[in-house]
Amino acid sequence: MNTQRTNAELNELRNKYIAKGNVSGTDKYIAKAQGAVLTDVEGNEYIDFAGGIAVMNVGHSHPKVVEAIKAQADKFTHTCFMVSPYESPVLLAEKLCNAVPGESDKAVMFVNSGVEAVENAVKIARYYTKKQGIIAFDSGFHGRTLMGMSLTSKVKPYKLGMGPYAPEIYRMPYANCYRCPFGKQYPDCGVYCADYLEEFFTGHVAAEETAAIIVEPVQGEGGFIAPPKEYFQKLKAICEKNNVLLIADEVQSGMGRTGYMFAMEHYGVEADLTTTAKSLAAGMPLSAVVGKKEIMDSVHASGIGGTYSGNPLACEAALAVFDIFENDGLLEQGKQLGETLQQRLTEMQKKYPIIGDVRGLGPMIAIELVEDRETKKPAAAKTKELVRYCFERNLIILACGTNGNVIRFLMPLMIEEEILSKGLEILEAGLASL
Repeated sequence: MNTQRTNAELNELRNKYIAKGNVSGTDKYIAKAQGAVLTDVEGNEYIDFAGGIAVMNVGHSHPKVVEAIKAQADKFTHTCFMVSPYESPVLLAEKLCNAVPGESDKAVMFVNSGVEAVENAVKIARYYTKKQGIIAFDSGFHGRTLMGMSLTSKVKPYKLGMGPYAPEIYRMPYANCYRCPFGKQYPDCGVYCADYLEEFFTGHVAAEETAAIIVEPVQGEGGFIAPPKEYFQKLKAICEKNNVLLIADEVQSGMGRTGYMFAMEHYGVEADLTTTAKSLAAGMPLSAVVGKKEIMDSVHASGIGGTYSGNPLACEAALAVFDIFENDGLLEQGKQLGETLQQRLTEMQKKYPIIGDVRGLGPMIAIELVEDRETKKPAAAKTKELVRYCFERNLIILACGTNGNVIRFLMPLMIEEEILSKGLEILEAGLASL
């Protein structure tokens, strides 16, 4: 491949001009991406099990997405929807209102990144309820802005030295059945972790002062923790009884990642507000808050919005993403991928004691690595070693979890069987090497 600079030369420039706090997982610079394969500036190919951190569910450079962006670029790239509106955000809002679970009439606002959607969901919840408190959860991740990192649980690296944080944020334990914070066992526990919200209103923040709880249906950065089905049903009932809104942060779990368009479909629960981003526009910066129309419409004129909100290139890309889901059978491919991953990873768990847990929903699945299955001591160093082993053999995987000992799988849902098998063989060889 012809290129003006090598990986090493680009890395030298990067170290000189890019802020050191803005790190990358590898030192290889991508020149081309197609499907589930990345190619660097020197022509080396890598199997992508990361998907740009859950952004490429439809695959890299999908022809429909590329064509939609090109066609819109020929027309115009920006007028500002708040000044001179155009068609694509309206059509996309209709798609989202129909896709987000629940029978209620809904409305949408667009912004640019996942954390902007989170910020606006909190603003809208506070405005509608006339209350201030927001309850977030241990191991949750909601972004890196002031409100985002205040809601986010993990201190290092996301919050260290960045305080003070936004006020009126309260944190309670999450439904982690593998490491139950209450020392209980499912299902004998009766999903006590959900019932605990009633006690939380007494000991931490009153329901009368709580605007909303914000929760990931499957925790992303926290380690792909998926609660039992009853969990969200109980949370929702408690919220409704206390006039507290339920915000589902589906930035990572949405847009087909779990085998459904949105993960809350697994639980049969309608959130009051839903945030979505990442794979919504297949790599273009776009996010949205989708909520019950009464709640969304409560905000006064110009109380929400932004200069780039609903950018036409991004909205056309997102419409192409919906076209792919609706007409190319991508959800079914995702469900099949989830079944394959569940089977293969469970087989590996039987062979390699280092795998303490296999968990997730559909193709949003992960393995937790432990030093000992009885003590469940996190194997963080070995997780890093596994990530490095795989990358040296041209497979990109991502670690996550509070203790950095979870490997998550976010490959494009349309990944070819041959490429998937090759990647899993590299992964298993890495596990065997540990």
